[in-house]
Amino acid sequence: MQQNVLEKDSLKKEQEKKTAKNLPRDDLAKNWFNIESMTLSPRAYLLDKLLPTLIPGVEQMLMQVEKKKLLSRADIPTKFDPINYLGEYLMRNNTHYIKDPGMSGYQRVMKEVTEKLKIHVPGTISNRVSIMKEKVKQKREQREYISTVKVKVATMRKQALEEQFSEWILNPSGMIPIVVYISSHVANLKSEVFEKLIKHLCHYAEGFREIIKTDMRRQMFAELFLHCDSGKVKALDRQRTLALLETFYDQSSQATRSLLRNPRQWPLIEFEEIELPEFWGDMDIKKHIYEDFDEVLLKMNELMAEKLASKLQENEDENLPQQQRETSPDQEPSPEPSPEPGTSEQRASKEQRPHKKSLTGQGQGKGSRKSSNSGQGSRKTSVAEPRSRRGGSVAEQGSRRSSADEQEPQTGQDQNSDSVSEQEPHRWSVIEEEGSQRGSISELAQRRASMAEQRKRSSVDTGSRRSSEAGSRKGSLIDQGQHKGTGGERKGSAGLRTSTSEYETLKESIIEEPQYESEQGPPTDTMPEEEDADSTSQLEESGTLKESESSKFDKMESQEEKPLPTIKEEQAAMDSQQHEEVPANIKKPGSSKKDHLPVGASKKDLEKDKACEPKPQHIEGKSWSGEFLGCDWKTQSEDEEQAKLIYGDSRFTDLHAIVRNIQSYKEIKGRSAFDGVSLNLLQFVQLLETFVGEDTPLSVSQSLASFFQKKYFETKQEKMKALEQARQNAFQVRRVLLLEALFQKWDNDSSGFLSLNEVDDLLYTYKEGMERESMKKAKLHIQFPKLHPGHEIKLSSEQFQKYIELVVSELRGNEDQVLDSVVEFLMSSLERSHTEGLRNCARRKWLHQIQHAAETSGVSLEPVYAETFRALTQDAEAHGNKKISAHISLLEENLLLPERGDVLLRNVACTLDDAPFVLNKVLYRDMKGISFTVVDEGKPIHVPQVQHHGNIFFWNSSRRKSERHGSFLALPLQDAYMRIFGVLAIDTLRDPHEINIFLHHEIKFYQGVAKVFSTAYHHVHSREHILHTVITGIRWLFSITSGIASITTYFIEPSSEQEDYVLRKMMVTEYLGLTEIYTEPPTISRKSSIFRDFLFKCTDTSEVILASTSGETHIVIPLRQRTREAMGVLDVNIGQARMLIYQEYKDLQKMTKMIQNVCNEILGEFSGEINKNEVIEMEKAGEVTRAGILFFRVMLQELRECLQLLTSMDFVALLLYEHRPREDVTLSPDVSSQDTDANVALVHDILKGSILFSQQVIETSSDLKEWEKWKFYINKYLVEDLCVFDPTAINLNINVQLVMDYVQDHSRTEVWKFGNLVIEILYHWLHINLTLMELNQQNRSILPPLPKKSDTSVHTTVTEKSLPEES
Repeated sequence: MQQNVLEKDSLKKEQEKKTAKNLPRDDLAKNWFNIESMTLSPRAYLLDKLLPTLIPGVEQMLMQVEKKKLLSRADIPTKFDPINYLGEYLMRNNTHYIKDPGMSGYQRVMKEVTEKLKIHVPGTISNRVSIMKEKVKQKREQREYISTVKVKVATMRKQALEEQFSEWILNPSGMIPIVVYISSHVANLKSEVFEKLIKHLCHYAEGFREIIKTDMRRQMFAELFLHCDSGKVKALDRQRTLALLETFYDQSSQATRSLLRNPRQWPLIEFEEIELPEFWGDMDIKKHIYEDFDEVLLKMNELMAEKLASKLQENEDENLPQQQRETSPDQEPSPEPSPEPGTSEQRASKEQRPHKKSLTGQGQGKGSRKSSNSGQGSRKTSVAEPRSRRGGSVAEQGSRRSSADEQEPQTGQDQNSDSVSEQEPHRWSVIEEEGSQRGSISELAQRRASMAEQRKRSSVDTGSRRSSEAGSRKGSLIDQGQHKGTGGERKGSAGLRTSTSEYETLKESIIEEPQYESEQGPPTDTMPEEEDADSTSQLEESGTLKESESSKFDKMESQEEKPLPTIKEEQAAMDSQQHEEVPANIKKPGSSKKDHLPVGASKKDLEKDKACEPKPQHIEGKSWSGEFLGCDWKTQSEDEEQAKLIYGDSRFTDLHAIVRNIQSYKEIKGRSAFDGVSLNLLQFVQLLETFVGEDTPLSVSQSLASFFQKKYFETKQEKMKALEQARQNAFQVRRVLLLEALFQKWDNDSSGFLSLNEVDDLLYTYKEGMERESMKKAKLHIQFPKLHPGHEIKLSSEQFQKYIELVVSELRGNEDQVLDSVVEFLMSSLERSHTEGLRNCARRKWLHQIQHAAETSGVSLEPVYAETFRALTQDAEAHGNKKISAHISLLEENLLLPERGDVLLRNVACTLDDAPFVLNKVLYRDMKGISFTVVDEGKPIHVPQVQHHGNIFFWNSSRRKSERHGSFLALPLQDAYMRIFGVLAIDTLRDPHEINIFLHHEIKFYQGVAKVFSTAYHHVHSREHILHTVITGIRWLFSITSGIASITTYFIEPSSEQEDYVLRKMMVTEYLGLTEIYTEPPTISRKSSIFRDFLFKCTDTSEVILASTSGETHIVIPLRQRTREAMGVLDVNIGQARMLIYQEYKDLQKMTKMIQNVCNEILGEFSGEINKNEVIEMEKAGEVTRAGILFFRVMLQELRECLQLLTSMDFVALLLYEHRPREDVTLSPDVSSQDTDANVALVHDILKGSILFSQQVIETSSDLKEWEKWKFYINKYLVEDLCVFDPTAINLNINVQLVMDYVQDHSRTEVWKFGNLVIEILYHWLHINLTLMELNQQNRSILPPLPKKSDTSVHTTVTEKSLPEES
């Protein structure tokens, strides 16, 4: 029916169209259209309802009147009444009764006019529809406009991306790794965001070029390794490699050596290769990793001060007439000269700096790092706040260097700098001068951008650019370290890019060296000494002047409130003058890859940004292959190769599946253990890359490769020895794999142990007992664990392997063949069914998941507890058809109720159903239960039916006695020393079956779970103690240094994405010593860290990495396990400085060595490889407290060793120091005559403090104020007393306050400048002892500063206490 209606309507419309074509329009009806508001509504109503019928009626009536000629015969009477006619017409044509009356042309137009009028009548349907149509039209037009704009923007962005595409190095196929990915994500970005993205890509295009350059260099070194490895043993001699690097370094020119790293210094050599006196007392700044780093820094600051003084005088002369012109005629300028800015500012800065340093801060990161100027406000900053957002006032910067004013007497300027001494009555300290080179990097970049066109047009761009850079650095010398800026700022003396211009000039000079240098061997010293000196002086004048002048002018701008055009005129004058002074051949420092623009730069700045200028598609004339070849170096490890050989050996078919499982469970792969003897491919490449650095041209690397190809050779005997060593290593790996697989096959129930009697019974049947006596001899060379009387000796996997190796060594024949024969015999003698094999495989998987949870949990035990209970329940359901309950209880000291026993058992984790009854409950010795029996006897106890046992304690007291049916099993938790630290309890009280006794294979498996849990538990605690030690060491370092921005700590963990491993970011420590420890530490993978690949290079090679990214320099230090493989990383960020000054660099080495020694000790103790070494009394306070002081104790031990190496002449030289003539420079060549008094006071105070520790009963009378009285205590017993002194002993009679009075007024820099080994060692020894004494006297509970997980979990709601101390 609806279809019919539609058809009728369409037919009607067609007829109307045909009629409209035949009927002409009468436009006279348009006169009705009038939208006057007063008549609009009535007019619309009449046109709609009345007039369409009335007007045709009037027309018919008029036609009748005309037809009857009534108008011409007005006097003739007629019966025609027009009104009646019109009324009849209206009645006959009533629209309610006539459906289709027809329509004239006039009516048609009138209808159109009516529809138009209805649109303007408010409140009508037509009006509302028209409004809706208008809105729809506007939106449609808006969409069309937006679509047009989007097309234009997309086109523009496409062009911009195409231009950006050319900035990246293209591979032969014309593709780069990220362009396709970026193209699909820029469509909906805002213009500002897209502009920032393009700018970001511009800078990282430069970084990508550096990555490609690095990859090309690494590939060059990899080919060199293969060339030198003529014996194909995959290893090169490390000592020979270092010797060749030293030779190449010595033969290189001065310009090249300034870019290379010293191969005689750390990190190219290890701490074990440095003698203790040299490690602690070598203060020769010429032995820095960069040659003459500190000397160039000091000279640059002196020249900067000289130039600043002269420029200030010139500016005062130039500004004086201008000030007179600005003065009114009736006023005269003040005759009083303006104070010298340098002097006044330095005096103000010195008054604001604190003079004393807390001794506690020496160990805990406090003291000098706290601002003491209330007027400036305390410096409080969030730990997570980025380094680039921080700035500080003069007082704040001074407060971070509390010892800066103390350093001034020891730091003299050049004798030729007379102008500086006249303007500045106070002497500049080295650290204050170094801090003056801070600047706003963002302003520096903006200045560069604003002068980009001028640099292109002018051939003298170097001078103008240096002058523009000078105008951008504010407060470099006046502010004494004020360093605000968005480009990232630095603090302390190392916070500047030392000799940036020199560094770039030397780099350019190397690039311009002849290309045949690489073909002819190592570069020789072809540059005369005079030319080097001249170029260095020119470089220093131009490179240091730019910052000092700019800081003064910016300071004058803020003080005198001069308009900006005035400053620009002065800047222009400086530009022209510097153009005359600076050589034109010096390379612009702006070409450094570490220059970055501020985030808020405009589009104009972007266009002029140097990083966004077109770049060639070659790296130093060489094209890129399009692939990162360095990613394919990781070949199969030795154990993988040996596993393949085992797979191909038909004799060990039964072990193939077990070996595959062993290989699959080794999740952390790809790491190389550090070996002080040899280098593998990755380590060799990394060592050479560390030597040449990142900024040297490829020509230097080519010269080094050519030098190695000619000089590196091995004798035939060395090759044979290397091959034999490689064969032995391969045999050892094969032996470990076979014996581990044999152990797992033998240990079918996954208990983790084998009975020694069972092993002997089977071994003695080898060759029908003919080798029985030889095998018995092997027992004489192995030490079995001590057990309780009557216990059976059990062998762990490591002990089983060692025992079999000793047995094989006693048998006659080739060891390889004998081992294969013994393993084949034992394997064939063990009969295991297929069901037992499947059960063993499943249980191995569950045990592995417990260990995996420990390795991937950070420092949390929650995942370990969860996986432990999951393994127990899964095995009970799959192999025992039982429903079990379990809980873990750990031993604690009973401090609250000692009368109930010395120790107690606290339930720290349990299965979910038992949490309300078991969790956090305590079991005392005087209570029922068999757990303490398990602790005392050290063996499992199985109660088949608890209802018949009278000594079972039920935690759920609401359970009725009739429901107390089931079995109970208690297993001891033992550490590596077989000490009991807890109990694992399992029961079947919730099992509905009547018979639910634990079977033998189930008990054996539960023993294996207890063993693996113990290993996982101690793994987590070892990482926790290491983090505690790292925090202590970092705080110690920050208390004596100022050039480090932050230190980030990572741990290596297995990857869930089938990668080698990932790095978990555990914590970040900022320069204030504040540490941010992540509750849920994030992880980073290798694939997502292309610009931070130096972290993975460090873990791959277990070597220290020096790298730079995003304009910041990083020193990446590995934390090694006892196997010398990396287990973590310390990422030391030193900001935009090229390197730390030598003092801070040496202190960083001290911290690194102490942390590594602590790691070795902690890991060795937890694994049972070494016995616990308690040197001081405070270590007996518990495991947690011991971890908090272990860093100081290890440092104290090393300082004792250094003291024992001192001779009597070392002390005699100190006693006679004040009597030495001034020309005698034996102790310190840098000490001038005017500093002698300060140095004598330093010597006396340090020795007095040491004597007070040695002579605890010394009288503190007025007579001892004379130095002659103290000399009698400096004898052969002094060192002996200091080496055995325990600062945490109970009965100590030390005047600590007097010692602090002697020590606290001497800063770390003052001791360093003095340059004496004895004073250096005693200074650290005193501070370490004072720190330990303060911690001990205050009874401070040194808790691990690690976050605790949520208490909602039933597995880790309780904090684990320290283990009880055992005799």
